[in-house]
Amino acid sequence: MQYCDTTKLSIRQVDKPIAKKMIVKNHYSHLWTKCSVALGLYYQTGKQHSFFDEQEEKLIGVCVFGDPVGRESGGSISELIPRDKVYELTRLYIHDDYGSNIESYFISQCMSWLKLNKPNIQALISYADPNEGHPGIIYQATNWLYQGIIGSTTWAFKFSPQDRWKHGRTIFPYYGTNDIEKIRAKVKEPFWIRKELRKHRYIYLLCNKSLKKKVMKNLKYPILDYPKSLDAVAKEVIKIEPL
Repeated sequence: MQYCDTTKLSIRQVDKPIAKKMIVKNHYSHLWTKCSVALGLYYQTGKQHSFFDEQEEKLIGVCVFGDPVGRESGGSISELIPRDKVYELTRLYIHDDYGSNIESYFISQCMSWLKLNKPNIQALISYADPNEGHPGIIYQATNWLYQGIIGSTTWAFKFSPQDRWKHGRTIFPYYGTNDIEKIRAKVKEPFWIRKELRKHRYIYLLCNKSLKKKVMKNLKYPILDYPKSLDAVAKEVIKIEPL
């Protein structure tokens, strides 16, 4: 196992267009999201910069934080933490082959950056998507608190056998609905649906020790043991014929 060489790594804030380009091109979702702060992970290549008298750096990853996507998410940690003092970790991407522990290192550095530069942010929330093979190992490695599986059952859609599965939220703008029967009435070709596994919820408290102690006694959801596997089951794919 090869660990990352942290002496060659540094992080700093990057412009949103730069972060968006990397996420849309490389992240498994290929979708942009809410972004209040984007932090870049830079790697010193060991080469001299072509134009400047300094070491050349390469942007190899980005971590994106934004207002929580769900309307109630920001206020769902504790009544002691206002919803506007919560960020959601909405996207994380790092190029491969820079070391096995680089994701946990990057997230830890990002949290330190937030404490220093965004002291008003008191907590973080994030979700691990088992539909993409993520039970949340990276959050476990960086000591986030686990609060179980959240959300109601949702459906994913595919409109041709070769198509990628799309979440109901993703297709809503195209059909004006994500209701299966309403979509069935609008299309002329068969489509496929499957139930989506619900996401794992993790939180991380950035507040001072005094407030953290109070919040831990006032959490809206209990802290649970980390999941040891995806706890996934085979998802039945259903073919829907048009009306």
